[in-house]
Amino acid sequence: MKNYLLPMLLKRNTLLLLLTLLIAMFIALSIFINFHPLLPLDIKASVFMQQYHSNFMDKIMLAISFFGELPYSLLSVVIVALIFYYYKYKREAYFISATLISGLIILGVKNIINRPRPTSFYVRLVEVNRFQSYPSGHVLSYILFFGFLIILMNTLKTVSKTTKNIVTYISAFLMITISFSRIYLGAHWFTDTVGGFLLGLICLFPLTYYYFKFKKETPKEKN
Repeated sequence: MKNYLLPMLLKRNTLLLLLTLLIAMFIALSIFINFHPLLPLDIKASVFMQQYHSNFMDKIMLAISFFGELPYSLLSVVIVALIFYYYKYKREAYFISATLISGLIILGVKNIINRPRPTSFYVRLVEVNRFQSYPSGHVLSYILFFGFLIILMNTLKTVSKTTKNIVTYISAFLMITISFSRIYLGAHWFTDTVGGFLLGLICLFPLTYYYFKFKKETPKEKN
């Protein structure tokens, strides 16, 4: 029994340490951005990303950001949750729906930091947005939503291998490219996307933890 518990405790402690580190990094970055809303690094990153712009590239980057725009972001979560519910993955549907809470989290942090969006004086604005700039809500929601989908695809045994691969590859692609999309479109600074990435991972931790905790407590329920 002790040989079984030791690896579990080590794994849990490692995850808690990682979560603590992510929270510390996010808080430190947020404080820094609060006192330095305009950074030379951000301007250089935006100029670098936008130097090879074209109409075709604009459309590609807008398409990547599509699932983070209201009301499509809300509809995407609801539709995916309904699909899981329809195929009897009720627990998964509930947890997917829970990702919508991140919208309240992102609005709260944005109002606290109150960082202005990039302006046309510094960058090329392909997309004009409401709300404050830091952190990126698109990046947060993509990391949380698509990250959780990847976890589900690697957890559910009754999902076909083809479906798992398609969902995993598409989700990974969107998670990787969303930061580039937001900077290219002039919607966010580089540090906005870093903040969104960190906060997305922070939100993903409790969501995943309670999903697996609840799953162990109800082992007889069909998955």
